[in-house]
Amino acid sequence: MRILVRTDLCQGHAQCNAQAPEIYPLDSDGFVGIPSDTPVPAAQEPAARLGAAACPERALQVT
Repeated sequence: MRILVRTDLCQGHAQCNAQAPEIYPLDSDGFVGIPSDTPVPAAQEPAARLGAAACPERALQVT
């Protein structure tokens, strides 16, 4: 599983971080701080999906 990040859509609401801070750390400006195509360990897949689903801008996609 991988996380695709659309930085052009991220508005810094930090809802992904609120749901799964271990998967979605924030950068110093409050935006999601991981590169696109980040791999997710199998044990953290449910948290990755929760965080992505919480994004109001749909800037995160878990594949």
